Amino acid sequence: MHASGREVILGVGGGIAAYKSCDLLRRLLDKGFSVTVVPTPSSLNFVGKATWEALSGRNVTTEVFESVNEVRHISLAKQADYIVIAPATADLLARLAFGRADDLLTNVFLASDSPKLIVPAMHPQMWSNEATVANVETLRARGITVLDPDVGALTSGDVGQGRFPETARIIAEFERVISKGLDYSGKRVLVTAGGTREPIDPVRYIGNSSSGKQGFAIARNALSRGAEVTLISANTSLPDIDGVRTIRVQTAAEMHAEVFREFPQCDLLVMTAAVADAKPLQVLDTKIKKSDLKSIELTENEDILKSVAEIKNHQIIVAFAAETSHDVAQAQEKMISKGADILYLNDISHGDIFNSETTYGEIFIKGGSSHKVAKTTKDTLGEELLNQALVQLG
Repeated sequence: MHASGREVILGVGGGIAAYKSCDLLRRLLDKGFSVTVVPTPSSLNFVGKATWEALSGRNVTTEVFESVNEVRHISLAKQADYIVIAPATADLLARLAFGRADDLLTNVFLASDSPKLIVPAMHPQMWSNEATVANVETLRARGITVLDPDVGALTSGDVGQGRFPETARIIAEFERVISKGLDYSGKRVLVTAGGTREPIDPVRYIGNSSSGKQGFAIARNALSRGAEVTLISANTSLPDIDGVRTIRVQTAAEMHAEVFREFPQCDLLVMTAAVADAKPLQVLDTKIKKSDLKSIELTENEDILKSVAEIKNHQIIVAFAAETSHDVAQAQEKMISKGADILYLNDISHGDIFNSETTYGEIFIKGGSSHKVAKTTKDTLGEELLNQALVQLG
């Protein structure tokens, strides 16, 4: 998502009401949003590409195979903070509900997890048809806001529910969607990510395979939901996130110091980092010769989570447990001993969690409840953990 939080994709379906979206576009621009228009090919029969480009000041494409070098459907999906589709025809509603991806707009819709508002407009009999009713229910069940059409006169001369709503009503609903999406506004979120490295000598270290992807996903999601985010990143190759304050560290001791410095000011700590449990008792200034590398004496690192929980005031703590088995009793005991409010347990024994785009496991909540997480993206898990933490924050 864009750091400004003001990027809107305006999708336009192929109905006569398409011309009314010109006014919607102008009102969005007046309110300080940056808008990219993505019309369906059939909608260009009503309003041409040149009109949308002139009003938005941006290039307009309708097909996936236009501007292929930009991978347009993915780049637009990543850019979008919000998606508004107005008007949406009965055909477009059906394609969205069934997950079709046969033009640029439906591809962007599928590829984006941003908040979405759909504004249908069609003949009353099409709106009340059982198929359309079922498609709208499907979309709403997925958390997508679908605005009911207005009642009034239509182009056909008939009167009924199906008329494109007035711009003021659409803008009011859009602002409600935005306020719903910024549920972390005013909250300060601290996230740790990556894996710490404990030096043995100038060229060797004790480390792990954590990529930091989960922590970065949570930081991005918290930012998009209105939080002030600080990310403590250990040895990741991921680029800084615009709008997120990033602190780079290497060792467990450095992470410990930064967490303790930042924790008193935060409302939520999400500890995704894989922190080394131990470090070499002695770190040599010169490289150890191969013939001398017989054994390494270790000493235990201070437990960051356990020690930070001792100074907890109002904060909520989310912990992660990467284990080689799905041991529920061990996870629950760890959550209690670490002083965490939420713990996510994932089984890494199959080697498909670290450095992966996906994850699966189980979320445990202080007090006894838990629920399994089927294989999903780390972005989706991040949203779910933030949802659970928000309940704990009240």
